[in-house]
Amino acid sequence: MTADVTRLIAYYKSPLGRISRTLVREQVMGLADDVSGKRVLGLGFATPYLRFTLEKAERVLAFMPARQGASAWPREGPSHTVLCDPLEMPLTDAAVDLTIAIHAFEHVADAEELMRELWRITAPNGQLIVVVPRRRGIWAQRDNTPFGQGNPYSGGQLDKLLRDHSFVPEAWRDGLFLPPVQSSLVLKSTRLFERAGRILAPAMSGVICVRARKEAFPAIARRKREERFVRVPSMNTATARQV
Repeated sequence: MTADVTRLIAYYKSPLGRISRTLVREQVMGLADDVSGKRVLGLGFATPYLRFTLEKAERVLAFMPARQGASAWPREGPSHTVLCDPLEMPLTDAAVDLTIAIHAFEHVADAEELMRELWRITAPNGQLIVVVPRRRGIWAQRDNTPFGQGNPYSGGQLDKLLRDHSFVPEAWRDGLFLPPVQSSLVLKSTRLFERAGRILAPAMSGVICVRARKEAFPAIARRKREERFVRVPSMNTATARQV
């Protein structure tokens, strides 16, 4: 099931949405490090996590899948949003230095084809940051947030998907240890849940965050799409008939 853009926006305006954005964005910023002069792509619904790139990056684009829908971003200035098919992105080869994919992998119909497309558009030694719901985490078990939609991943599944398509994982981080409930008591204890979760149950986080580097050669060639011949009838001009 693909989350609708209207519901995504509403979630990130809620108290739980704002806190989860803060917690996950901390992990994303730590993995991204310095983005100065880089060409950055946000894939899926990554705009809540991209604002830190606007001033330093050379260029920032936000690609949103057609099934999800798109919203203009940022609020000020020209929109950086593009509505497209993530398996056929309108970019030339090696066009992106850093891709940040959030609410993307768990909703795509063909993750392997997405990896081939990401390899194509990523520059040599470019990087990919992926955030996905953890399969064993409580967030993946509850459908009241976007992290409970789609297909969650285990760390092993994500590692294999990346390595099989010539992306080498370099750093891993976990996030969202607090329960996914709109409770003021829980939300006030966010940092306590995060600290306790990292110590007592690090494998039970809500999301997995990983940064991977592109290798020089693709492990799997991209599928060739079958060309179809379509006969187009000749369209000669004709005058309107008198009845």
